Amino acid sequence: MKTRTRSLLFIALAAATGNAAAQDPHASHHGHHRHGAGAKPDPHAGHVPASPGNAAEADPHAHHAGHAAASAPAADAVPPQPATDPHAGHAMPASAAQSMHGDDPHAGHAPPAAPPSRPASGDAHAGHGSAANGLDVHATHADHTGHGAAAMQVPREPIPAPTAADLAAAFPALAPHAMQHAPGINSLVLFDHLEAWDNARGSGQSWAAKGWVGGDIDRLWLRSDGQRSEGRFGEWSLDALYGRAISPWWDLVGGVRHDGGDAPGLTRAAIGVQGLAPYKFEFAATAYLGGPRRAELAVEAEYSLLLSNRLILQPSLEASVAADDDPRRGVGSGLGHVGAGLRLRYEITRRFAPYVGFVHERRFGRSADLHRDAGEATRESRWVAGVRFWF
Repeated sequence: MKTRTRSLLFIALAAATGNAAAQDPHASHHGHHRHGAGAKPDPHAGHVPASPGNAAEADPHAHHAGHAAASAPAADAVPPQPATDPHAGHAMPASAAQSMHGDDPHAGHAPPAAPPSRPASGDAHAGHGSAANGLDVHATHADHTGHGAAAMQVPREPIPAPTAADLAAAFPALAPHAMQHAPGINSLVLFDHLEAWDNARGSGQSWAAKGWVGGDIDRLWLRSDGQRSEGRFGEWSLDALYGRAISPWWDLVGGVRHDGGDAPGLTRAAIGVQGLAPYKFEFAATAYLGGPRRAELAVEAEYSLLLSNRLILQPSLEASVAADDDPRRGVGSGLGHVGAGLRLRYEITRRFAPYVGFVHERRFGRSADLHRDAGEATRESRWVAGVRFWF
């Protein structure tokens, strides 16, 4: 009797256990998450895509308590789920998935927490959201084509290749000597100094001018300087030189020089160089050969310092060295004469500029002795005013 009673209790206990297992829809899920030793749990392992038909039968979680609202109808395949739904990302019924994405096996899956960056031409399903996360699964379908940027790079009207007629119109054949050139002969006259002064020693005037006529290589140069005081001309000179360009900035000159004034005239041969030295110093060095002095070297240099576009300060320096005495003109051997000037001019136009300045002259050595013997001063300073112009 006791044995029979124990058997009945065992059968009743087994039946109760079986009913509980049948009512638990998750009882068969325990084996779905074991894929092997050490494998991470996969919530989708073992799930079989639902066949078309009853959506409630296709989804084993359709009637789980707490997975959907109690009032949700059983026929609703995949209701929108909040982002905290623990089942977000589970496969949707085949009918609903095919209606959205066709046969896409990834349809409805939630994206990983940190998706790797991929080019636009990568996975066609990259960037799809899921209905379970509250995202529109078609939100990124506009980017699936990947042809938007490429289509914008293609010009609407490609530039045609130039034809023979286009080339002929752009580069016409020119006849010989058809282009306009500057005249072959040019000229310039520059009065660098044309000034006057009036001081305790009396008044006077002086000039320094030069001009040329010719082409770019060969030119005829004329240079003159001198002074006038007490109503009569003092020393003056005139150079007539042939100049040939030996570089873009330098000319080699040669010709004759004539000296006039109170003393008898003197004509000598001249040879030298002139041009623009580095740092834009205008420089001229000329050797005169013949006459009582036998040889004489004259050097001149000046510089134009632009204080503004029209206000220019011009320092100048000149010196001469003779090989022998010339008592008639008060020139002795050695370093005879040095003159320095500083003139400030204002260019009303580029061709015409009045100026004021200061000039100092001094004689040295044998030349100073000759001037003292004649009762003349060996040094002189004066303020000057004048104009500088060219044409």
